[in-house]
Amino acid sequence: MNESKELLEATIKGLQEKVSQLNTEVTTKQKELEDLNKPEMSGEMYDEIHGLVEDGVGEFDFCDADNYEFSPEFDYDNKVVIGEISIHDTSYIVESIMDKIDKNYKVIVKE
Repeated sequence: MNESKELLEATIKGLQEKVSQLNTEVTTKQKELEDLNKPEMSGEMYDEIHGLVEDGVGEFDFCDADNYEFSPEFDYDNKVVIGEISIHDTSYIVESIMDKIDKNYKVIVKE
């Protein structure tokens, strides 16, 4: 009876390891399937676009108060504090980034 229990426990452990391995393979294959239809990009192009995005965001004027909406609140010490800050229009950030990309890449429009 004891040998039977140990054999069953070993079988269960082996099956659990196999299930874990199969789950890992399923996850890998699902990622491959998701990536299948994505356009390819070289590492160099990715790095260049990353740099352009950094430049574009770096040139955005975060100090321009007209870009934000502030929600003032009163603190327990009767101090006025900013409870929430939200950006009115993120299109300025997008435009800044896209301008950097447009200046560095020729965009080919497929018809």
